[in-house]
Amino acid sequence: MSKNINNTIILRNKPSVIGYASVVGKHEKEGPIGDEFDCFDKDPRFGEDSFEKAESRMQKIAVETALKKANINETDIDLVFAGDLLNQCIGSTFGIRNMQIPFIGVYGACSTMALSLGLAAIFVDSGLSEKTVAVTSSHFCSAERQYRFPLEYGAIRPQTAQRTVTGAGATVIGTEANRPFINSVTFGKIVDLGVKDSNNMGAAMAPSAAETIKDFFNNTDTVAEDYDIIYTGDLGYIGTNILYDLLLKENIDIRCRHNDCGLKIYDRNRQDVHSGGSGCGCSATVLNSYIMHRLEDKTLKNILFISTGALLSPTSVLQGESIPGISHLINIKCN
Repeated sequence: MSKNINNTIILRNKPSVIGYASVVGKHEKEGPIGDEFDCFDKDPRFGEDSFEKAESRMQKIAVETALKKANINETDIDLVFAGDLLNQCIGSTFGIRNMQIPFIGVYGACSTMALSLGLAAIFVDSGLSEKTVAVTSSHFCSAERQYRFPLEYGAIRPQTAQRTVTGAGATVIGTEANRPFINSVTFGKIVDLGVKDSNNMGAAMAPSAAETIKDFFNNTDTVAEDYDIIYTGDLGYIGTNILYDLLLKENIDIRCRHNDCGLKIYDRNRQDVHSGGSGCGCSATVLNSYIMHRLEDKTLKNILFISTGALLSPTSVLQGESIPGISHLINIKCN
């Protein structure tokens, strides 16, 4: 049976990653890990007539590709856990609707990949499901239209801003031996230090990442050096440095083991992304390409994957609310 240590759940039956896939847009394909992704399209609408429909299309492609790589069919999946950034998670709803798989919609903002993956692994570990899928997505154009300004407006973004990744990632969870497996899941707490700038998501999310990492180390009696690498989701350049400062105040130093998906997916010196990448698709695509490739070939054998999210909405921003953060942590290992 699984063991719960405070908010860290140790999974005893080693639910494993049996398939995975990533789908990205042109800007992401042109980044430093562009060759790692399964699929890309230079058309930002992916052949659809809107950016929102394009996001649904990406989710569908990601799930279909992951199932194909796992050599299984839709009928083999018991549950799909899916989410995105759009209101009412329409990217996921319309992406999955024709697949005839029992659907659980989840929302954790940019933390949704770790949230959905943790839930998918727990259901398999408990025996409630044999195979599950976790999938999430974001799209630069649909996110800008919802959260900030339509692209036609031509607003100038400050240097603290991050570029929302156009991409989707899907992970298939089962029970195959000799595959990377989910060892534990730590669901984070909401942390709000009063940041109100929606163009500085890294500052809003970093405190929750620090809290989740601190909790995990305390719960498991481990330190950064026990892991090959610690990947945060999409803190970007500014959020990463805030994370370091917050953890150092707790006498925790992860700098020798840390990288951020928001810094991995783009080249800040060559691409106009300001502080780095963000969005549900940021950590989802990096996990289901670059990271999983290195877990499969056992270049990496024990990692922490922490998706970070800013729990805001257009309504809350207009009402003057602050931006709470949330971060969920997955410990992935290889035998």
